[in-house]
Amino acid sequence: MRYTRMPIEIESPEEVGYSTIKYNLAESSVRDIQLRELNLDLGQLVLSYGHHRGHPDLLDCLASESALLKPDDVLVCSGAATALFIIATTLLSEHDHLIVVRPNYATNLETPRAINCDMSLIDLTFDEQFALNVDQIRQAIQHNTRLISITNPHNPTGTVIPETTLNELIALAEEYNCYLLVDETYRYLNFQTTRLPYLAEKSKHVISVSSLSKAFGVPGIRIGWIICRDASLMHRFLAAKEQIMITNSVVDEQIALHMLQHQTTRLTEAHRHIRANFAITQQFFAQTPYLEWVEPTAGVVCFPRLKANYSLNIKGFYESLYTTYETIVGPGHWFEQDKIYMRIGFGYPTADELRTGLQNIDQCLKEHITD
Repeated sequence: MRYTRMPIEIESPEEVGYSTIKYNLAESSVRDIQLRELNLDLGQLVLSYGHHRGHPDLLDCLASESALLKPDDVLVCSGAATALFIIATTLLSEHDHLIVVRPNYATNLETPRAINCDMSLIDLTFDEQFALNVDQIRQAIQHNTRLISITNPHNPTGTVIPETTLNELIALAEEYNCYLLVDETYRYLNFQTTRLPYLAEKSKHVISVSSLSKAFGVPGIRIGWIICRDASLMHRFLAAKEQIMITNSVVDEQIALHMLQHQTTRLTEAHRHIRANFAITQQFFAQTPYLEWVEPTAGVVCFPRLKANYSLNIKGFYESLYTTYETIVGPGHWFEQDKIYMRIGFGYPTADELRTGLQNIDQCLKEHITD
């Protein structure tokens, strides 16, 4: 495999240094929490190898979110990124074909490229409100298509795919005997509507991936999971996991179990914060003369672009935003889009940080508009 470092990781806050950023609008998550906030005593935990599929209580807890799922339908991994890697390397080779929606989380593109898998890109557009066109996917299917890859809620736009469209995609996967991968990392951040069930509940041809990182403020414990009702495929995913890491950290799994057992309290507070910050973000986009957006319906990110009547000194803008204003966003090239786009995260900052960060974006744009 030929690995390439991804811009979203090279330029991430953890790489450039959190101490250099005062207004962090680049994160696609809620604020990170401190371990002491959990009041969790791990003193009696034996630091042994863990269960290969994940701790049984954790599997039970995840499966209990559905009346259809069983613990055997769940495989706990070290983060959603590892789960996605396991799926790609298990299902895809240089002889296979993948259909992937773009923009997308970089791993969903770069791991298949490292495998040298043939790939068809389905580009979502701002002018079509980032809506997914099923006919485009159907037309892209080949005889060796093994996987259709989407994210829902969508990263980086925060849009949600209608259930009717999802059902059409499932029907395509079943008709052409391939799998539909749904990166559902933001499912717990569906703060405006009822959380949707895992799409994997609907068909053995669907693979769902999710994690705790975005909604619970615990990306440091590296816990994510795969859900699929195809027992033979889950056995292959387990084989891949065992060769990559054998088991997860037993410490991480205990923290994850605690978080999920107390998820109602955690998510209620997270959603309250997100709704308040979302209102601030809505007000900003109603007033800014420079940017336009497709208003998100879930998650904690949006993907605005510079209005067409402006030209921008792109390099100067991003450099000044970081060095002068101590503010960071996710530029469009993180998602293989033009840098006139930017991902703005409104879940991580405090309300005051968000207000100031958005003001900084507006002021910095004003300074670098060229005509």
